[in-house]
Amino acid sequence: MTFGFAPSAATSLSATAGSVNHVARMLEPAEWAAAGIPLLRSPREVVSGLHARHRPTPATVVVAVLDHEERLTASASFARRTTAATDGWEFRNALLAHLRRVIPHDLRRRTPVRTAVLLYCREGDERWTEEDGAWMWGLRDACTLHGLRCGAYITLTHGGWQVLGEGRGGRSPTLSSRPSALADTSADLDPVPLRTGGGAADALRRTAAR
Repeated sequence: MTFGFAPSAATSLSATAGSVNHVARMLEPAEWAAAGIPLLRSPREVVSGLHARHRPTPATVVVAVLDHEERLTASASFARRTTAATDGWEFRNALLAHLRRVIPHDLRRRTPVRTAVLLYCREGDERWTEEDGAWMWGLRDACTLHGLRCGAYITLTHGGWQVLGEGRGGRSPTLSSRPSALADTSADLDPVPLRTGGGAADALRRTAAR
């Protein structure tokens, strides 16, 4: 599988004046790569664990918080509204709302000790899109406002998964594959207790763990 950031013609940036605010709320690949995002030690285990726990479908967003040993502390999943604009500010608000439901903020700490990662399940290929850039902007801003370290942005498509900005990816799991049982994934991804989203009757939100 080939990984890269080359945008397709359909997702190239518009140079019109009306796109100024839109562009300001997204991160391009070079900006993301320069942000010093910490590398995941075991990205496949993280992806497999989240895939098994949340059983995502296309347009599912999974935000997860990892501790300093890369163990899953909390996670939540929700459906990306197809009618919503591709705007990092809107995405930031959605991520922040779900983070607040599943884990207390760390704003009193001088240095973040927990890291948030984002798994976005979408159609298309592995190439970077404007939508990816908006999710990157949203993740970075949500982490700042919740006292977390901004971690990896991962896409899951029918062709496999990839960590954008790192050049790492794999063919399994995919958006089409059947989730494995949680017992088959790394134990580091299922510490006890695990806090997950739940409770609110929101038709657009698919909460975490069973």
